[in-house]
Amino acid sequence: MSALLLLPRNAVIAVLRLYRVAVSPLYGDVCRYHPSCSRYALEAVQQSGVVVGTAQAAWRVLRCNPWSRGGVDDPPARLRSSYRITTHGFVRPAEQPGG
Repeated sequence: MSALLLLPRNAVIAVLRLYRVAVSPLYGDVCRYHPSCSRYALEAVQQSGVVVGTAQAAWRVLRCNPWSRGGVDDPPARLRSSYRITTHGFVRPAEQPGG
């Protein structure tokens, strides 16, 4: 059941990963922040879910402009311990001990 609830989050993660592979390299290294805006969005959705993560990513994109100083700006960590991130970046329910 928990994996079904994570389906929208993983669908957005799949779109972001596709963007990072197909579109992001075309722009080159132009982001004023580290990590890049696309990686920030990916991590925000992984850790905070679709709604909150998308809002965080949108705010980050709005802040990324020529007048910004930039710098290191990581998304706030909110990943619950009941989830784990796979090697491919998808979110899965954590294995429960003894279950």
